[in-house]
Amino acid sequence: MAISIPLQIIDLHDDGFHPLVEVILFKKAFIVVLDTGASKTAFDQTMLAAASEATSILASDRLSTGLGTNTMESFTATIKGMKIGSLKIDMFEVAVLDLSTINIAYRQMGHPEVLGVLGGDILMKYKAVIDYGKQVLKFKKPTK
Repeated sequence: MAISIPLQIIDLHDDGFHPLVEVILFKKAFIVVLDTGASKTAFDQTMLAAASEATSILASDRLSTGLGTNTMESFTATIKGMKIGSLKIDMFEVAVLDLSTINIAYRQMGHPEVLGVLGGDILMKYKAVIDYGKQVLKFKKPTK
């Protein structure tokens, strides 16, 4: 069974485009960037901590690569009960990083702040198909 979720494609002012998707986490709506180049889903440390004091953010022994550096300190958190459209993702681990510079840039361009990036871990598991023309993200629910 396929699940379709609307995408918002934002223009980065002559620097390309980012597809954004809404997720529900801790019964609150957030925006995330759909990032096919990110191997793992990553959320902003400050926004995640503010969204739920119950989420334990643990130090990671891995350094995050990409985002213009290979020396960024990284943390992890286990997320329970995130929804993307009608797709419910019960429990998964995310990288937790300082993504404040991304949100500063987004604000300066008049775009909404983002919780983080939806990466290849989720996109692969749920067999995501991105349709830029129709501005839709499609997932297939895994069979049990």
